[in-house]
Amino acid sequence: MKFDFQLPVSALVLMICCLLFPFLQNISFPLFDGMTVTAVESVQALLLLFFGVFSFFYLRPLEMEDGKKQFWLWAVAWWLLLFGRSISWGRDYFPDIPKPYFRMISVLMIAPVVFMLFSPHLRAEIAHKFKTVHLSFWAVLLVVVGLVVSDAVEHSRYLAPFFLHDMMYKDLIEEVYEFPLIIGLFLVAYPIMQQDHVFDELHSLQFYKE
Repeated sequence: MKFDFQLPVSALVLMICCLLFPFLQNISFPLFDGMTVTAVESVQALLLLFFGVFSFFYLRPLEMEDGKKQFWLWAVAWWLLLFGRSISWGRDYFPDIPKPYFRMISVLMIAPVVFMLFSPHLRAEIAHKFKTVHLSFWAVLLVVVGLVVSDAVEHSRYLAPFFLHDMMYKDLIEEVYEFPLIIGLFLVAYPIMQQDHVFDELHSLQFYKE
């Protein structure tokens, strides 16, 4: 695995936000009886859904060669899985529906991510990308920071006091630190998407010329 240490503006902005998030408690940021947290969760769900839809229509994986096709369909399935998890498989919006239905939805959304790994084309492409692509170091760092901090706040781990000073803001701080995790994942994936998109476009042009 190789890293690209160039700092994108988007990653820099997110890093600054990570430093500022704890101060939401100091300025008594309004929670509106939980509505603020609900709004943040809804924005996150929309982001995850958008990243999945964008990946599919930007890359058109069904038109790609084997390997890349399976890899990007798998990536889209991951975005949809994260979207489903973020809305508790739909329970957040339809709380009166019996729980077994949501369990069924979760199985249907998790299954593609798991069973696609049986494809030799996918496994070969994952191994190829692991050896050849350059991952943005700063985007990976954002993912790690977002995951560690949100988990620490949610489960009151030893790092939590550095970010959470008022228990009333526990849910908000946990949720806002999921933004660098979600957006960081996209910043990791997007340069790889661009490379494969350009390669596929050049391959198509060469095919038409022949």
